[in-house]
Formats: sequence, C-alpha cells, structure tokens
Amino acid sequence: MSVLTLVTGATSGIGQATVRALIAKGGRVAAIGRDNRALDALQAECGDALGVYMADLLVVEGIHALVNQVREAQGPVGGLVNAAGVIASGAIADTSDADFRRMMELNVSAPYALMRECHSDLASIDNAAVVNVSSVTGLRPFPGLSAYCVSKAALDHLTRCAAIEWAPDGIRVNAVNPGVVRTNLHRRGGMDEVAYAAFLERTVGAHPLGRIGEPEEVAHVIVSLLSPDMGWIMGETIAIDGGRHLTAAR
Repeated sequence: MSVLTLVTGATSGIGQATVRALIAKGGRVAAIGRDNRALDALQAECGDALGVYMADLLVVEGIHALVNQVREAQGPVGGLVNAAGVIASGAIADTSDADFRRMMELNVSAPYALMRECHSDLASIDNAAVVNVSSVTGLRPFPGLSAYCVSKAALDHLTRCAAIEWAPDGIRVNAVNPGVVRTNLHRRGGMDEVAYAAFLERTVGAHPLGRIGEPEEVAHVIVSLLSPDMGWIMGETIAIDGGRHLTAAR
C-alpha cells in the first residue's frame, strides 16, 4: 500500500495542485481544507485514493483530533505537506494585533502542531518526509509585508529545527519558498479583482524570468521532495520563484 500524505490547504492553489500530483503518481492523500464544496469536488475527481476532511487550522486545539481522525480512517501518516497559509499586507506600524496573530497561527502554529501530532506516525514509516510551503518572503524582507515575512521566516526556521531533531528518526523535513504564484492567496488576503490584476502585472517584472509561477510548478517540487529518490535532501529552504529572491526589493 502506498504511503499516506496529509496535505493542508488542499482546496486551492499549491495545496490542491499537490493533491492532484500525488494522486496522479498513485499516492494516497488526506486532504484538509475549509471549503466543503471544494473538498467534495476534489473527492469526486480523485476517487478512493483521497480522503477529505473539513477543518479550520486556526483552531490549533482541534489538530490533535483531526490527525486522529485521519489515522483512524486511512492509517498512519507517512508524508505531510503544510500548504495552508494566509497573507495580509501592512507595514509594522499599520498591522493590527489580530492580523499578526492570524498569520502566525496559520502560517506557523498550525504547521508546528501538525508536525508534532504526526511525528509518531512519520517516525514509524520508512522514507517519511515533511514539506512546508513557505515563501520567498521567508528568505528576505519585503516592505509592506512585515508580519507575513516574519511568519514565513519562522516557518523556515521551524523546518531547519525539525530537520536536525528528526534526522535520527529518519524523517526528512524541507521547505519550498515560492515567489508570486497564481493562487487565491492574495485575493483571500483582501485584494479585489482590480487590485489583484494590477499586482500580477506589476510583479511579473520583479521576477527575472519575466512571469509569475503556476501552482503545478511548485507541486512538482513538493512531490519530488516527498519521494525517497530525494532521500539525502534535508533541512533545505528551496526558492521556486523565477529568480525573485536574487533581486532587490521593488
């Protein structure tokens, strides 16, 4: 039987692309999301290899029960992809405590809790792996995104801390750090369609390759990192950003 991979943020963007890529390779997936209709559609598309679970990861206290539910329904978790995330724009002086907490809770606390709850399963399975979906903002600062940058930098360091702690257990932990990718992240963060279109047009030129990314491009790297074929890659934060991390802030 193939290894079960738990994927958060599974109803859109990078998380959904990762679910599809894993299923296409014959994997089994537990898909976590907040949109029940999107989960049902994904279930209908992917079939019996996919289990779907509706959960709000901002309620960190519910993660223990969530992982137990997945384990009871589909067996032990051998792979974990923390793709759920939230963004809000704002300089330090303008970011509310509520926005700061929300980003830290979903972008850092939820992955931390999921990793902790899945650890015993991961340690019991050969070639277990965790991939955290971070951001280019974790690698370098950007003005007007201070809290988001802080949350992703924290996720990157969580990745490194877990990598060194869990290496003796045979669990590999890595992160991917996308640039701007065509997802719903920014619209859910408060951008309307006009603002989002302008944002995409503006940021195209900020990526040396001259375009933004697609979710499938990031998902391909995530699936590769989960594979035993990448079994000596550990504790890395891998930029998948068309060269964005190489440029000056603008």
